[in-house]
Amino acid sequence: MTTRRRRWTGAAAIALAMMLLAACSSTNGIHPSPSPTATAASTKPNIVFVLTDDLSMNLISHMPHVEALQQAGRTMGKYYVVDSLCCPSRSAIFTGEYPHDDGVFTNSGDDGGYDAYNSNGDARKSFAVSLQKAGYTTGFMGKYLNGYQPTDPAAEGWDTWDVAGNGYPEFGYTLNENGKQVRYGHTPKDYLVDQLSAKGGSFIDASAKSGKPFMLEVATFAPHAPYTPAPRYARAAKGVAYPKTPAYDASPTDPVSWLADRPPLTSGAQKKLAGNYDKRIEADMAVDDMIGHLESRLRAAGVAQDTDIVFSSDNGYHMGEYRLLAGKQTAFDTDVHVPLIVSGPGIPADTNSDALASNIDLAATFESIAGTTPASTEDGVSLLPVLQGRTPANWQQAVLVEHHGPDDTPGDPDAQSERHADPPSYEAVRTADALYVLYADGEQEYYDTRSDPDELHNIAAQGVPPALPTALRAMQGCHDATACQAAARLST
Repeated sequence: MTTRRRRWTGAAAIALAMMLLAACSSTNGIHPSPSPTATAASTKPNIVFVLTDDLSMNLISHMPHVEALQQAGRTMGKYYVVDSLCCPSRSAIFTGEYPHDDGVFTNSGDDGGYDAYNSNGDARKSFAVSLQKAGYTTGFMGKYLNGYQPTDPAAEGWDTWDVAGNGYPEFGYTLNENGKQVRYGHTPKDYLVDQLSAKGGSFIDASAKSGKPFMLEVATFAPHAPYTPAPRYARAAKGVAYPKTPAYDASPTDPVSWLADRPPLTSGAQKKLAGNYDKRIEADMAVDDMIGHLESRLRAAGVAQDTDIVFSSDNGYHMGEYRLLAGKQTAFDTDVHVPLIVSGPGIPADTNSDALASNIDLAATFESIAGTTPASTEDGVSLLPVLQGRTPANWQQAVLVEHHGPDDTPGDPDAQSERHADPPSYEAVRTADALYVLYADGEQEYYDTRSDPDELHNIAAQGVPPALPTALRAMQGCHDATACQAAARLST
């Protein structure tokens, strides 16, 4: 098979290309087919967690293996991140804590990045430490935290460590492979997502043979800018139309000051946004291949039926909505609402849940799957009952979003200008039918998402339901799961 491809015009053609590639992948040296291995089923489920970078909801329809995962498992339809920024989101996933407790609000400086994560003692609070103590073999691969360098040591709790510093270009990166720095070049086989796929498959093979339960997290840099596709997918999505919503190139009514007075998008800006969307699809195609490959290795090792597969993203991404250029960091659903799809033993197939969930809930979820008790410091709760089809009484009715800004540190891969967003500091709560945002200067936004799902009409001036600011105050001061759950139940 050659790497030169015809021009595709839609998702169906893209899916066909991916299936053809999968059929031929055993010949390209990237994903050799493993020999079946008989293993004893673990008494504890294995966990494979794929975390993407900047993947927005409008990319899922171009990922057939992810769509198949939805059919095989449960989709959390109201899952939100604590901040639409890489490092705060990833820190919350590891610790199960809101930024006001783990101390990571940005990607760098005193309140963010790898240094803040370590200085706040967060590494020892990672779910990996708990799972390792519970007898799991643990492996982490790909992107860790902003500011991490391959010369830095492996984080506590991980048995296998294959982690990059700057992997955004997908080529010419260095991996810390269990303490050894290994440099990769610019040939097709060096493409980072494919390397993570191969290493993840090898980890599954070795762990399955050991008979111990395992936890594997593969955290891709894709589809983060510069949206680098695998060479086999270059230009494969050229011409796919951007899925415009009513928020595209529209200004909310009564906008807050940082969002006000924005001119309509120029034709040049819209053309660039459309081209970047195509590149994001192409970058995700290799991620989708990786998911299919990891699933095939689980089946070949005889442990697929004993494994929970979890797919998500650290944050979403806006591209033209609210007249903003490509970026994130806002409290709009484009940025904080991301996929959470889980399949595995005891999880009903092809189902959806509207129970509110946050990425602070993942640590407790993984620990519950492993049969261990979440730490008392965690703010989140286990989603396992919801994933199994039950919603406990008094379930959380709000989730918290916390952002420090402007966040435009030079050299930060997520630095952006005000044309992209870069809002000032805010705290926000998202409920099943509302978004309430309180900025540090006192400005407010309130969107009734039942009647205004695209969040285009700020009606804060007409009056904010008292339950929302009450919940916001309580949640930004909560410090454990009991307190945060109590704060997340709206008063009437």
